[in-house]
Amino acid sequence: MWLVVGSGLTLLLISSVGAALLSHWISQSIASAACAAESLAKGEYPRISPSHIKEVALLGEALKFSAGLLQERQRERDEHLRQVEAARAEAEAANRLKDEFLITVSHELKTPLNGILGWAQLLRAGKLDQEKTQQAIATIERNAKAQAQLVNDLLDTSRIVNGKLRLEPQLLNLATVIVSAADSLHHAAEVKDIDLQLQLANVEPVLGDLNRLQQVVWNLLSNAVKFTPQGGRVEVQLQQTNSFVELIVRDTGVGIKAEFLPHVFERFRQADGSTTREFGGLGLGLAIVRHLVELHGGTVQAHSEGKGKGATFTVNLPVAVRQQKISALAKTPVDSTSWAIANLYGLEGVRVLVVDDEPDARDIVTAVLTQQGAEVRACSCAAEALAQVVSWKPALILCDIGMPQEDGYDFIRKVREWEIEVGGHILAVAVTAFAGEEDRLKAIACGYQTHFPKPIEPKQLVAVVASLVQKIQP
Repeated sequence: MWLVVGSGLTLLLISSVGAALLSHWISQSIASAACAAESLAKGEYPRISPSHIKEVALLGEALKFSAGLLQERQRERDEHLRQVEAARAEAEAANRLKDEFLITVSHELKTPLNGILGWAQLLRAGKLDQEKTQQAIATIERNAKAQAQLVNDLLDTSRIVNGKLRLEPQLLNLATVIVSAADSLHHAAEVKDIDLQLQLANVEPVLGDLNRLQQVVWNLLSNAVKFTPQGGRVEVQLQQTNSFVELIVRDTGVGIKAEFLPHVFERFRQADGSTTREFGGLGLGLAIVRHLVELHGGTVQAHSEGKGKGATFTVNLPVAVRQQKISALAKTPVDSTSWAIANLYGLEGVRVLVVDDEPDARDIVTAVLTQQGAEVRACSCAAEALAQVVSWKPALILCDIGMPQEDGYDFIRKVREWEIEVGGHILAVAVTAFAGEEDRLKAIACGYQTHFPKPIEPKQLVAVVASLVQKIQP
C-alpha cells in the first residue's frame, strides 16, 4: 500500500511540476505576444520571441504583418505630408513673388509718372526759362518712353501667357537690326561713359519679325548698359556658325550670381527685389527675349562668372536656306497671307507625324506642312501614332499634349524608350494649348525638343519645323 501511495504521490508531484512548467511556458509566450500587441498599439515595431506553440506563433506572424502595414502607411503619410509641405512652400513662394511683382509694378509705373506730372505742372505755371523748359520737355519725354516700355512689357507678357503673341516674318539682315538698336542706346551709353563696341561680321539673312528681333536686341543691350558701371565696356558680336547666326552681348557689369543664373529668364524673377535695390525694372525683359527667340526657332543662353564679373548673353537664330531664291523673293512684298518666305525652308521629302485628337487641328497642320513639301501622316491617338513611329519611322513628330486615354507626355516617353532599344533619335515638338511656363518645361523634360503653343500660326510652325529639320539634314 505504501508503495502504491508513494508511486502515486511521486507521479502527482512530477505532473504538478510539469504542469507548472508548461503553464509558465505558455503564459510567457502569451505575455510576449501581449507586449508585442501593446508595442504595436503605441506605434512601435513589436519584438516577438519565437514560439513552438502553433497558435502563439500564428499570432506573432499576424502582429508582424500588421506592424509592416502600419509602417508602410506611416511612410506614405510622411511622404504625403512632405509633398503637402513642399506644395505649400511653393505656393507661398509664388504668392510672395506675385506680391513683390505687384509692388514693383506700382513703383516702376509711378516713378516716371512723378517726373511727368511734376514738370508738366511747372510748364503750365509758365515760370520756367528756356533752359528749364527744354529740360522739362526732355524729362517728360524720357519718362514717358520709360513708362511706355513698362506697359509694352506687361502687354507682351500677357500675350505670351495667353499664347497670342504673333510674328510677321520677313527676310532681315541682323546687322541692320543691331545697329538700329545700338543707335537708340548710344546716348545712354555716353552718359555713363560706356565703351559700346560693335563687331558685326557678314552673315546670311534670317527670317524674322523686324520689330520683335529689334526688341530682343534692344532688351539685351539696354540691360548691358543698365548693369554696367561708369566707364565700363559693352561688346556686341555678330557671327555665323554653320546654319545659325550668333549674336553675343558681353558686358563688364555687375554680373549674375550663380544661384540666380538658372532663373534669369523666368518671368517676375529679379536678383534683387528689395526696396533698397539699385536697379529698376519689372524683371520681364529677359523672359520676353527668351520667348521671342524661341518663336523664331532659336535659343538664348546666359553666362556669368559671378557677381562683379560681367555677363554674356548668346542668341542663336537659324538662317534662311536656299539662298538662290532670296534675290527673287526680295522683290515680292510680304503680307500676312504670303507663303513665299515660308518656302525658303527646305521640307521636301521630310517625314512628319502629326498626333492630335482634334480633326481640325490635324487638318491644318497637315495642310501647312504638305504645302511646304513634307510627307505628312496624321494620327488621332497615341497608340496609333506609336505604331506609325515603329513602322514608318518619321523624321519629326508634332504631338498634342491633352488627349484621351494617353496624353502626349506618355506617348513621347514610349517613343524615347523605343529609341533606346532600336537606336536613333526622332525630333519632337509639343503642339499644345497648355502654354504656361511649367507646361513648356514639363514637355522638354519628358522628351520634346521644343514647345509650340496653340493657336497655330502657319508661318511660325513652318519656321520651327524647318529649324529642327536643319539639325538632322546632312
